[in-house]
Amino acid sequence: MRFTSSQDCRAIENESPWQQRPLPATLYQFLRRTAETLPERAALSYQLLSAPKSKAITLTWRELLAQTTRAANQFRALGITENETIAFVLPNSPETVMTLLGGAVAGIVAPINPLLGAEQIAGILRETDARVVVSLRAFPKTDLAQKVATALGQAPRVHTLLEVDLNPYLAPPKRWIVPWVRPKVAHAHSAKVLDFAAAVAGQSETLQFDDSPGDRIAARFHTGGTTGAPKIVQHRYGGLVYNGWVVHQLMLNEDDSIMCPMPLFHVFAAHVALMGAISAGAHLVLPTPAGYRGEGVFDNFWKLIERWQSTFFITVPTALAALMQRQVDADISSIKEAFSGAAPMPVDVFSRFKDTSGVSITEGYGMTEATCIIACNPVSGEKKIGSVGVPLPYTELCIVKPAPEAGGFAPCAANEVGEICVHNPGVHEQTYMQAHLNQGLLYQGKYLRTGDLGYLDTDGYLWITGRAKDLIIRGGHNIDPGDIEDALQSHPAVAMAAAIGQPDAYAGEIPCAFVELVQSAEVSPEALVQHCQVHLQEQAAHPKRVEILPELPKTAIGKVFKPALRQRAITYVYNDTLQKAGIGAEVAEVIEDPKRGFVVQLARRRSANEEEVKALLGSFTHPWEWLPGPPYDIRF
Repeated sequence: MRFTSSQDCRAIENESPWQQRPLPATLYQFLRRTAETLPERAALSYQLLSAPKSKAITLTWRELLAQTTRAANQFRALGITENETIAFVLPNSPETVMTLLGGAVAGIVAPINPLLGAEQIAGILRETDARVVVSLRAFPKTDLAQKVATALGQAPRVHTLLEVDLNPYLAPPKRWIVPWVRPKVAHAHSAKVLDFAAAVAGQSETLQFDDSPGDRIAARFHTGGTTGAPKIVQHRYGGLVYNGWVVHQLMLNEDDSIMCPMPLFHVFAAHVALMGAISAGAHLVLPTPAGYRGEGVFDNFWKLIERWQSTFFITVPTALAALMQRQVDADISSIKEAFSGAAPMPVDVFSRFKDTSGVSITEGYGMTEATCIIACNPVSGEKKIGSVGVPLPYTELCIVKPAPEAGGFAPCAANEVGEICVHNPGVHEQTYMQAHLNQGLLYQGKYLRTGDLGYLDTDGYLWITGRAKDLIIRGGHNIDPGDIEDALQSHPAVAMAAAIGQPDAYAGEIPCAFVELVQSAEVSPEALVQHCQVHLQEQAAHPKRVEILPELPKTAIGKVFKPALRQRAITYVYNDTLQKAGIGAEVAEVIEDPKRGFVVQLARRRSANEEEVKALLGSFTHPWEWLPGPPYDIRF
């Protein structure tokens, strides 16, 4: 149906209660229904290299079901039960899809970000209690095989490693060269190593075990994991089916082709793109293992759209900022819409992208803890720029504010900012694998507390104003970093901006900002500070300083990684303070401690006076300590 307004969503709800809809109870039933209905339609296409005419493979829905079944049978043959975890540490590939789907059919699948370090990967393997891991065989230009081998040495309960070889996706002569230049990997672990393709090929295309009788936990996605203990979010079949069904209901049909340069270890690609494609019978295209991060993907993007006749592509604001610096050099008339999520869309990026490419953007909102999708702007109706749209069918939102006198929280009025709480078929009581994290997570025992701040306007559109933890608190006054970012991104030289609070001895913290410029653009930090003074009415929000970086630090899915910026700002302020006071110490590192937050580690000269340092830095909120080890002489 056409999705034009919130009334369309409510009309769908009124057709039938969610529990009475005739939908598959398990993921295997969900996939098999499409494969039986559209067996010879294209399901999945993949190319290892980004050139528009590079070698590519395509699987039909019948073939994808067969390969998923083989993978599920292989996992069960390795002794996996439906309560045990199969982890994968993979870039995008057909095998990634087979593992994601087959792992969730046979047991519980746990996708892991392949850009993490070996220790972080090991921590997630231990936290999810993974028994089988699927990852890459050693391949040129990636150290993933070695990282995983090292991680397995720290995760002794993993008994089997299945290796995926990307070489068959190359055309000659590159395919002939890889065996000669393949890196050597030291396997210092006890897990048995098998070839994924050979193992799966030996399995039947008929499921060799009884499918689950109904809804159960089928996936474990990590959030965080770069510092401290990762949070492990659990997803049920019902949430996966809901995400696919609602995307199909409001956006996709079997004639659509979805360009997906997002990683499958993230819910945006796994649950919106892949599950939506399964429900609709649409065609999913994975361009290169690294997606947007792949060599040449941005430069070839529009030609890839033309090659695959894509009708939708999924993206994030940082990718849009890069794309709008490339000329549209292909026929992209097939495109209906770009779907952006995972991070708030700056208003200026929205407008400039449409002006430069002619492509309209639909912004949505979701989160891992809610299985994924929560709200979306109408594809065919009014898009309120800056809003993430209306609650989707069977999704209830409430905005609450602290109210100790009312027993904890009270509902907010329309247009009043508070914490966003959500209930839909993807929300359940066992959100986190770590039980203690579920305490206090549900408001009124039903609504997931997202930690996001926002409001519902009188038309029912949701507006995200920031993360509760991202607020800049200047002397007790709350400042929304989004206001500063919007002001900076209205400058024509600015591609992306990120605002944070930098430490201040008097106000606790004050605003500062980091920007990434449009290619070949020039502007001074001072000019950007002045730009904010003109475009920000709230004087307290004017950034103290603006720093221009070659590129803002980003996560694997393209979100600006603010912890790295906070560490940079803390380092700047503490070093500046020490230098002006003439004290013989400097910041060696800013670490993130799970209990203390950011901790400043100082390197010192033997002559450094500890009492002077205490007096000087004692007014800052972030604790400091000497770098472990004895004092030593440093050249400053």
